[in-house]
Amino acid sequence: MSTTTQYPYDTRLNILHGHLELIDEKTVADSAPHKWYNQTLCQVNGSVVRLGVIEGEYHWHKHDDDDEFFYVVEGKLLIDLEERTVELGPRQGFVVSKTIMHRTRAPQLTVILMVENAGIVPTGDK
Repeated sequence: MSTTTQYPYDTRLNILHGHLELIDEKTVADSAPHKWYNQTLCQVNGSVVRLGVIEGEYHWHKHDDDDEFFYVVEGKLLIDLEERTVELGPRQGFVVSKTIMHRTRAPQLTVILMVENAGIVPTGDK
């Protein structure tokens, strides 16, 4: 019997904007209804760009087949890896390679952009 783990995150996989549409990241971020909110902004080829408005911590997880790129717009993002923690401030980015266990944390309200394959499972692979 399989079970689906429920997480306290609001992750919206629908694509908010199509090609040739203006994307106003600040308007989307300012209207985030929850402390941990992800919204897919657009699709570029086989990848998606997601906006994250986060505060608190995500669970430990990994992606077997997908790398993830994190870029901080405002705030501070901590990316915990098994042997170190990477701290990102505004205008800094970092790639977490596939198969690497990680979790993200934000000690204060933080706005990030993520680029990843469109088919990625945001909560990780079992």
